[in-house]
Amino acid sequence: MSWQIPTQIEQDIIAGKAKYQTFQTGNGGQSILPVPPNSYAVIFGYDFSPAGGGYRKFGFQEISGDPVLNNATSRFFETQQISFFTGTDFFPFIHHVDCRTVIGPFTSNINQTVEEIDNSPICRQVYITSTNDVTITVGLILKSSTASQNAIPVTNRTPGFLTYGGSGQTINTQTNYGPNATPQQFMQPSPKDYEDFAFGLLPANADSQAFATPDATNGLLDPTLHLTTIGDPFAEAAACNYYLCLHYALYSKTIPEQRG
Repeated sequence: MSWQIPTQIEQDIIAGKAKYQTFQTGNGGQSILPVPPNSYAVIFGYDFSPAGGGYRKFGFQEISGDPVLNNATSRFFETQQISFFTGTDFFPFIHHVDCRTVIGPFTSNINQTVEEIDNSPICRQVYITSTNDVTITVGLILKSSTASQNAIPVTNRTPGFLTYGGSGQTINTQTNYGPNATPQQFMQPSPKDYEDFAFGLLPANADSQAFATPDATNGLLDPTLHLTTIGDPFAEAAACNYYLCLHYALYSKTIPEQRG
């Protein structure tokens, strides 16, 4: 996916009402985009080069056997999250990153395998307005845990045959992301429905969005921490680290009206 400057913002930049800016970060998982006093920023796009691009896992596979893909070390890089917090609003974005396995001839009975992460830039259009500094959190997500499963009843919002309402299938209604003690609890179909559908009491950290919160074991993991764990050469290699470039317009005045 590509992005373009929104028409109104482009006109403001040309007219001198706003200034086009970039903010590039990488490596560690926490950054802050400063917004000067009496100003506001409108982030309208980003380019994300995921972590793990210089990491390669070599192995062997018997020609007669089935390939075994994505060992645990590679899988760390396959789901990566970017989130923005403006002080009033929170915007999470999860990306799946391809892990490719290349198989080549080696001997008559064994092939050599190479696993590598595709860190081609991911371009995304967004529209995030903030008068405050914007907190940017980037990390790797290794796993989530299914906390509860229920059968969805037939209601006016989950009619039979068109939705899972009345199907009898027990589907995920709560998935936990983050530390075991205080996970972010993703509720489906929604936190309100969880109680309306008689699935039980709503958990303390219920949320209608799926996103991970920081935790070195079960949640969002700082990319640099993981790269250091598998070896300092990976942490020090520019190719292995993520890079994120924000594109935004900076307006040197207070917001004249509600912009979302």
